[in-house]
Amino acid sequence: MTPLHPTPLHPTPLHSTPLHRIGLVVPSSNVTVETEVPALLARHAGARFSFHSSRMRMHTVSPEELRAMNDQRGRCVDELADAGVDALLYACLVALMAQGPGEHRRAKEAVATQLAAAGQAPAVLSSAGALVSGLHALGAQRIGLVTPYLLPLAKQVVEYLESEGFTVQSFAALEVGDNAEVGCIPGDRVLDAARGLDLTGADALVISACVQMPSLDLVAPAEAEFGLPVLSAATAGAHALLRALELPAVLPGAGALLAAGG
Repeated sequence: MTPLHPTPLHPTPLHSTPLHRIGLVVPSSNVTVETEVPALLARHAGARFSFHSSRMRMHTVSPEELRAMNDQRGRCVDELADAGVDALLYACLVALMAQGPGEHRRAKEAVATQLAAAGQAPAVLSSAGALVSGLHALGAQRIGLVTPYLLPLAKQVVEYLESEGFTVQSFAALEVGDNAEVGCIPGDRVLDAARGLDLTGADALVISACVQMPSLDLVAPAEAEFGLPVLSAATAGAHALLRALELPAVLPGAGALLAAGG
């Protein structure tokens, strides 16, 4: 008896848009980047994404714990190599910037070499490098900066960005050392810190120089309030991922960086 609905020899795929696997190397206490970056990329009109994380133990955002966390990178990269990701984002901005100028380039080279030894060549990115490239894409030179870090680490972030040719004319350090608490900083506190900055003549505002400090809901309101481009570690990371995957870097409601695909 012939079935009423025979199965076609070549079934039509459920999705015609391509799927890109994104690997995330994150601190164990980070919960925000795995929320905000997927939420951003879900807005993309022409592609789909899956997300695969590997975690490095870290609780307190201190120089000692950041160094110990970075020492776990090799294991995490091996795990994500097993997943066959198309792009890998080292998603802890201060972990690299605290190691001195140019560290995002050295880390990228080391990770790419490790992946090549495993026969893989995904795009390799970092939150630190993404923020630098995002600011360059905006043509920004003079910037304001909001960080959650203790003041000594915040100053290292400032020095890192200035070594990349930017002028940080004003910055805020919210002095939160516990990384789990960073993920709970309310948006009103972040915006109040931004309101306390001297943004006269600034080209851009980094509303959150940390992938753990929530920022996604702040970017558009901050652009409207301050009248200049606003980005965060999360929006910069999404922008860098899209460019590395050769996809249009256009996402609605994510600020000037992702408005025109620059």
